[in-house]
Amino acid sequence: MHYIPNTAEVEKELLQAIGVRRFEDLLVNIPEKFLKKCQINLPFPLSELEITKYMENLASTNRHSGNTVSFLGGGAYDHFIPAAVDFLISRSEFYTAYTPYQPEVSQGTLQSIYEYQSLICQLTNMEVANASLYDGATALAEAAIMSVNTTGRNKILISPLINPFTIDVLRTYLSNRAIEIELLPESSGLSDFTDLADNLNDKIAALLVQSPNFLGNIENLNGISKVLEDNKSLLVVSVDPISLSILKSPGELGAHIAVAEGQPLGIHQSFGGPYLGVIASKKSLIRKMPGRIVGETVDVDGKRGYVLVLQTREQHIRRERATSNICTNQGLMALAATIYLSLMGKNGLNRVATLCLNNSHYLCDRITALQGFDLAYDNTPFFKEFVVKTPVPAKKIIDDGVKENIFSGIDLGVYRREWKNYLLIAVTEKRTCQEIDDFVKFLSKF
Repeated sequence: MHYIPNTAEVEKELLQAIGVRRFEDLLVNIPEKFLKKCQINLPFPLSELEITKYMENLASTNRHSGNTVSFLGGGAYDHFIPAAVDFLISRSEFYTAYTPYQPEVSQGTLQSIYEYQSLICQLTNMEVANASLYDGATALAEAAIMSVNTTGRNKILISPLINPFTIDVLRTYLSNRAIEIELLPESSGLSDFTDLADNLNDKIAALLVQSPNFLGNIENLNGISKVLEDNKSLLVVSVDPISLSILKSPGELGAHIAVAEGQPLGIHQSFGGPYLGVIASKKSLIRKMPGRIVGETVDVDGKRGYVLVLQTREQHIRRERATSNICTNQGLMALAATIYLSLMGKNGLNRVATLCLNNSHYLCDRITALQGFDLAYDNTPFFKEFVVKTPVPAKKIIDDGVKENIFSGIDLGVYRREWKNYLLIAVTEKRTCQEIDDFVKFLSKF
């Protein structure tokens, strides 16, 4: 925020221009009983130097992954972000661009979106991708709507081990669309597909599943797409994009639609956003995909150019035919992901994923060697997150950890009563052996 000094004379002039005598006159619509409880006692005016120091000191009291060793996950992860990402997206031609309403003069924006779409298709092994959505949760909700619109059916099967917040968003999106949601059973930290074929009928539009799931476990999706296709239903898979360099991609699993939270791809955690919704699908579903899609062409002189080839938004076509009312895309976040993926390349991304895998399994082995700590789901493969049973409530471990500048993980008891002593721990490539060993030493106190 810019420092804008206002003298008493300037303040008086501003109030006169508005048409009031005092600042308090702007608050007349607020009931007196609330005003009394919300008295603002600002300190004496400070100089720019003084206020900058004051705000920096105030901000330094926040606990965040920049000054704390973080084992938090559950959808937002502390991955390393190369300096070039922030530098490039901060350039004015990117930072101030809004949306390509006039594509003929937005070639730079269109090209960055085209590159983003191409990279997402390569990453997911899918055929088409759009210009991004708001976040992973809304991307999955849009995929559900896309499935209903494609199949003409009105029932969705979902894994109970999708991120609980994502399920909440999904229910909100579908609540006024006469779309029914049915939860599948679960077993040992995984979705139970044993009776899937028996549960399918001509009302089922799609199965939605997350892998790795909310507990960090990798779902066994081999052959699931064939079962669904026999019923003319779709498979929608939500993934961790970092994992795709070492795990089977949605395309390899036969998914019809793939979605992801793009935050791990060079986007700061930022106390919760803005993030990036990734969605890709088979080409046959392209006209049901929300948002916009950029394509490459040539002009009359044979020079390469970029155009919006599909705009299925209500601003562009008849409202009843629109696939979504999304008004824009997370263009800057999509650009950050594009830069990150370009910098990392296949080898770099594989190295990041391998480090996450090795670090998480190393920590898991160290923790489960402690007395009173056990892996919640034995013999279940995981990528970078895992659940441990703790000898004390997970909340106590988390609260004590904050005092020692450690974010110990997520208390799963918040989501289910039976998970009271379950701690969800995430380990990224940023965690060093020393940090991991120090964390184990901290846990050994319980």
